[in-house]
Amino acid sequence: MRKQFILIALLCCCSCFLFSQLKQNDSIYLLKPDRVFDGEEMHEDWQVLVKNNKIEAAGNISTQYKNAIVIELKGCTLLPGLIEGHSHMFLHPYNETSWNDQVLKESDAERVARATVHAKNTLYAGFTTVRDLGTEGAGYSDVGLKQAIEKGIIPGPRMLVATCAIVATGSYGPKGFKDEINVLQGAAEADGMDDLIKTVRTQIGKGADVIKLYADYRWGDSGEAEPTFTVDELTKATEVAHSSGRIVAVHSTTAEGMRRAILAGVNTIEHGDNGTPEIFEMMKQKNIALCPTVAAGDAIAQYRGWRKGIDEEPESIKQKKKSFADALKAGVTICMGGDVGVFSHGDNAREMEMMVDYGMKPLDVLRSATSVNADVFKINTKVGRIKSGLYADIIAVTGDPSVNIHDIRNIKLVMKDGIIYVNN
Repeated sequence: MRKQFILIALLCCCSCFLFSQLKQNDSIYLLKPDRVFDGEEMHEDWQVLVKNNKIEAAGNISTQYKNAIVIELKGCTLLPGLIEGHSHMFLHPYNETSWNDQVLKESDAERVARATVHAKNTLYAGFTTVRDLGTEGAGYSDVGLKQAIEKGIIPGPRMLVATCAIVATGSYGPKGFKDEINVLQGAAEADGMDDLIKTVRTQIGKGADVIKLYADYRWGDSGEAEPTFTVDELTKATEVAHSSGRIVAVHSTTAEGMRRAILAGVNTIEHGDNGTPEIFEMMKQKNIALCPTVAAGDAIAQYRGWRKGIDEEPESIKQKKKSFADALKAGVTICMGGDVGVFSHGDNAREMEMMVDYGMKPLDVLRSATSVNADVFKINTKVGRIKSGLYADIIAVTGDPSVNIHDIRNIKLVMKDGIIYVNN
């Protein structure tokens, strides 16, 4: 009887959640902030009208809508829902549990339970869309998480998922085990043209929205990062992904790995720690975006003992600042994505704050987290701007983050698909 009662209670909770979504989605909202950032520019004296799950109008709205629910947002900036460009929903901070132990010791049930909490925290922090770049040993669970969110079973952001990600055999995963032990690698291994074609197509068939490849990894003689796939291998995998309409994201921290990825015609390069001015100029010419993940490197350095603000900056931080400055100088398109999971989900704004610390203008960071990410990820017909016809993914914050980027944390309102999840 107790089990039956618990099951009924859970079903009632789910039904209430779904009903509240349907009820709210039949509403008309008139949002009246002090200013509106439309994804590209800031506007004073704008209002935004939401009908059902779409943006009906934006601008100086003079028409009276007697059925509209008016939400006054004095002292606030209204923005498109933020887009997290590099997330791992199935990871949590490495200072809590190492990557190896998360992959090898945490059960699938625990990892899914954690991811459910991470999804909610991400949404409530104002990030209404995420590009999740690999489950790190949790298989295709990201597809199920995405579907649970879409069905209204749990609250969370829209998800673009990469499923397992793809690595060269021997380059990735936990090391140091006996040959007889079959160790979970944390990604799908593939080599050569035929194997790569099959692996890319398998991940697409399982529900991948984006294909992620590792162009290099820490498998050098001394554990340093070195290239993995050849140019031809990367090119073939990219060709297969593009033929299905998917974009390709490539992990690379070496100049040579980045060069190979650029020649292969990928869409985004993740990290880019040791990129050079010449490499960034190639990216600019080929219109390949950089997702720098500056917050992840900062977090890892602190996990290793760096006392930020007290100790001298480690070489990894100095190099990251230099490469980021070189990318900005070259005019490379910059995506906002923090490699969240290395640090806490819900703390996604940390990347935006550090992008400003590293030399980017606050307004450009806001663009990166909205319209730029939407354009690069090819979802700009759905989200990324305050524009008539797009989905009503909207947030409001107290203050003006185009002046003080830290104001992006002052969440006042979070709406996704016309449904209000946070209303402070």
